Amino acid sequence: MPLRLFLLMLCLLPGLRAQAGWLADEQAIMGTRVAVSLWAENETAARGCIGRVMDEMRRTDALMSPFRDDSELARINAAAGRAPVAVDAELFGLIRRALRFSALTGGAFDITFASVGYLYDFRKARHPDAASLAAHLPAVDWHKVRLDARTRSVFLPQKGMRIDLGGIAKGHAVDRGIAILRDCGIRSALVTAGGDSRILGDHHGRPWMMGVKNPRQRDGIAVVLPLSDTAISTSGDYERFFIEGGKRYHHILSPRTGRPVRHTMSVTVLGPDATTTDGLSTSFFVLGPERALALCESLPGIETVIIDAQGQIHYSSGLMPPQRPGARPPPP
Repeated sequence: MPLRLFLLMLCLLPGLRAQAGWLADEQAIMGTRVAVSLWAENETAARGCIGRVMDEMRRTDALMSPFRDDSELARINAAAGRAPVAVDAELFGLIRRALRFSALTGGAFDITFASVGYLYDFRKARHPDAASLAAHLPAVDWHKVRLDARTRSVFLPQKGMRIDLGGIAKGHAVDRGIAILRDCGIRSALVTAGGDSRILGDHHGRPWMMGVKNPRQRDGIAVVLPLSDTAISTSGDYERFFIEGGKRYHHILSPRTGRPVRHTMSVTVLGPDATTTDGLSTSFFVLGPERALALCESLPGIETVIIDAQGQIHYSSGLMPPQRPGARPPPP
């Protein structure tokens, strides 16, 4: 799902000090912006903890990236139609969790979308023609993914099948980063990877102000949410895309058609952990506002903000009226 979530702060952060104060770092990992911000009593120890978070992000990327030939996920894809692949317990568990999201959402979340997703090249503004889609769509079916808990192996039975954990792996990495900071004794922090963030505690006595990007304004904010101790993920059509013939081709694809979803601009999900919000933001985007809101209302502890294709903003019932800094975004 790889997307920016804008962070707004109510106060200016003080300069870095030798002891207590705010510390921050930002690096390019997992093909996106990874950022850590935290309040620390000891700067030296806290910088070591931030380094551990960044190392964890790199480790997750090495394990789960579909673009690295040496990753375990790449080995699964390379063996499609030939043989099962024994994998790390962490990767096996995350794939199993992804399939549970598929069952929950009626297939709106489907890691086998990569079987057609790789046909798109957003940097070169290329998309598959109808014949290519028809040839590859039969491989998009989460039901076909075979997991063997005894051998801890994953098998893609059809040649040409591919899986991609882009809709859940960054959230998973964010959760692991928060766990590291908690073990370090940090009580106020924010970890972000692309469009996925998780807040530990609060903003040193006040809520963090998290802004949902206006999908049609480069630096615009559609909604501002005051948050503490929660995860937040945004999926949008404005990060990886190109326009051709007046149509927007973006990376969030319908598993049913293999084409970009067009009824939604942006979905933001709030929940207890970033793995959950990451998976649900993609799912809600594919489902569309009406079905997504219905599913959201059935899930305890989950809230959502959806911006549809007309720029209308929809809120789940548990959200208090948020701050809205500007007018709704114009239609595409």
